[in-house]
This record gives sequence, C-alpha cells and structure tokens, in this order.
Amino acid sequence: MTTVEPRAFPFGDADRLEVDPLFARLRREEPLCRIRLPYGEPAWLATRYEDVRVVLGDPRFSRAAAAGRDEPRARAHRPRPGGILSFDPPEHTRLRRLVAKAFTVRRVEQLRPRAQEIADGLADAMLAKGAPADLVEDFGLPLPITVICELLGVPVDDRTEFRTWSDAFLSTTRYTPEQVADHVGRLREYMAGLIARRRRVPSDDLLGALVAARDEQERLSEEEMLSLAEALLVAGHETTASQIPNFVYVLLTYPEQLAALRADPGLIPVAVEELMRFVPLGGGVLNARYALEDVELGGVTVRAGEPVVAHLASANRDESVYTRPGDLDLHRQEASHVGFGHGPHHCLGAPLARMELQVALGTLLRRLPGLRLAGSPADVAWKTGLSTRGPEHMAVTWDDPS
Repeated sequence: MTTVEPRAFPFGDADRLEVDPLFARLRREEPLCRIRLPYGEPAWLATRYEDVRVVLGDPRFSRAAAAGRDEPRARAHRPRPGGILSFDPPEHTRLRRLVAKAFTVRRVEQLRPRAQEIADGLADAMLAKGAPADLVEDFGLPLPITVICELLGVPVDDRTEFRTWSDAFLSTTRYTPEQVADHVGRLREYMAGLIARRRRVPSDDLLGALVAARDEQERLSEEEMLSLAEALLVAGHETTASQIPNFVYVLLTYPEQLAALRADPGLIPVAVEELMRFVPLGGGVLNARYALEDVELGGVTVRAGEPVVAHLASANRDESVYTRPGDLDLHRQEASHVGFGHGPHHCLGAPLARMELQVALGTLLRRLPGLRLAGSPADVAWKTGLSTRGPEHMAVTWDDPS
C-alpha cells in the first residue's frame, strides 16, 4: 500500500459556491494526491477531468469492492449495503433497468407539461403572496418534490418529513449518528408502509412497478426494492431542489449572462448545462472506487485494493478541457461536464433534473420580471453540515408584472 502522508480533506470550509483554489494547483502539480477524509481509510483524490472519467467509468475501478472495507467518507455512518450505488455491473445494471424507463428523455418530456403546471402554480402563489419570497421554500423545494412524489406515487403532503429524512441521508455534521439512524429508520418504515399498500392495492406508478418486479417477476430482493425506493425519493428531488436556488444565485452575480438569458430564453437548455458544470453541488467527493489491479493514473500507480475518490467540481474546472473554466459562459460549446457523474453510475435521473431545471429557470424569468435578491448576497443563509451545497433560505423580490 502507498505510504505517502495524506492531506486532511475537505481542505477547508465551503465558501458559498466557490471552488477551493487549491484544486487548480493540484491539477497542475499533483493531479492524484493522497487524502484522508474524516472517516475511513486514506484514499487517492482524482482532480483532473480525464482521470475522474477513468475512475468513474473504467471497470478496473469497483464500487462493489468497498464491501467490508472502512470506506473513506465524510460522515460517520456508512452506506447501507445492498443499495444500487454499492454494486458494479451486471448487478447494478439489473437494478438500474428496473427504473430506467421512467427516466428516459422521451418519458421525461411527457412529464414536462405537468412540471410546468406545478411551476406556474408555485409562481402564482408567490405573486399572490407578494415579495419578498423564500426561493427555497416557495419554489425550489416544492417543485421537484411534487414531481418525484407523483412519479413514484408518494403523498406529496408528507414532504416536510421528506426534507428531514433527506438531510439525514446527506448529513456530515448536521445530525449525530444516532439521529441519522433514527431519521433513516423512519424513512424506511414509511416506504415499507407504502409498499405494503401497493401489495394490497396495485398501482401503475413507479413504486407499484417496483412491487410488481419484486413479487411477480422476482427481479429484485425485498431489501433491494426498499433501498431503491428510498434512493429514488431522496435523490429524485435533492439535486434539483438545491440547484434551482444555486443557479439563480449564480446568474444574479453574472448580470451580463442573466441579461442574455432574459433576452433569449432559447438559451435555457445550454445555460442549464453550463450551470451544472460551473456550480459545485457537492462539497466533497463521490463514493470511493477501489482499484481491482494496479492502474497508472495521473502520473502515479494506484495499487490494487487502494480506494480513489473523484472530485467532480475540480474536473469541471479543468483548464486543459475548458477555456477560462472559472467564468460562467452560457454560450460554451466545449466538452460535456461531469456534474451528473460518469460511467455506469451516471445519475439515473439526469434527464428529469435537466427538464425540471429548464422549467424552473424559464418560469422564474418569465413570471417574475426583474428577479433579484431581497437584500445583499451576505443575507443568503447557506446550508451547513450536509454533503450538498446551496442556500437554506434565499429571499428574493421582483418587479410588479402588472
């Protein structure tokens, strides 16, 4: 095993949506460096775009090999075994196929009118209530929660509990390990109850499809079904709920880019891709991959059995791939970003998130003219103690549309 003294990681506290400048130096001088996260064994950190894609996409790096290891991680609790993120192909492929049809581009486009209806309803409520409004509570959170709840077949009225349970899943320091176990256990009980209902009264929603795949086709185990349902509920809204206010915050700090978007709403799909590249959603790193054999990567040899973690935000700022990567450029035509990951574990819900983000930006710019912060950037309250970054609350105002 490698004996280089590892750096403590994260390198420092997250500052809003800034990317630590140390990553630029590492990409130049030490693209693969040794780190130690708060919990687990030391790991290699991949910071360059191409190296990150190799770690996430090359079968010589395995998620399943983490089983039984003290996996490097930012939180005390370990990932529950049996989840979709703990498998390699072909087991991972088997589980992914069970739900992939619900997230194809074609299926997601069929959901767009309903997402637009939800977004317009939220905008109506904001206008009726009047400014200022909390973009997180009044728009960013309820939009993706409502969409994923309707897709899964989960009562949207229970969304207050979903937020707490989701935060517990993503907690680094917000909750104690005991609190995390309690909240995650409550989510598991809740989903088990919904599954029991589907067994009594079958349905044609996604949760009903999982129950049928379990009971009628025996294509997954009870544990796999429960873990998959939990993951779909949490991951199905969390990225978008964080990125909607993140994107608006960034656009408000780039007035020329925002003006271009307002002048040409046709730029919104490209803008979403550039914002996914530019905004560091995760403050840390993805789940570790373990080398199954010695691999040359980033100028060093990763020995068989050593874990590597990939830093997506650093890869998305790689100067060898992007021109002026630290600038937001809504007309950028360079390489695709890795904001949704890469390889077998590329985000299953990426088409859904893209659609929701496009709908969200289009609705906010169309319905709330002159949208801006109600106060200064210093007044935005940012999340703490979670593995995702974004505003906890974000007060906004706008011009009277009448």
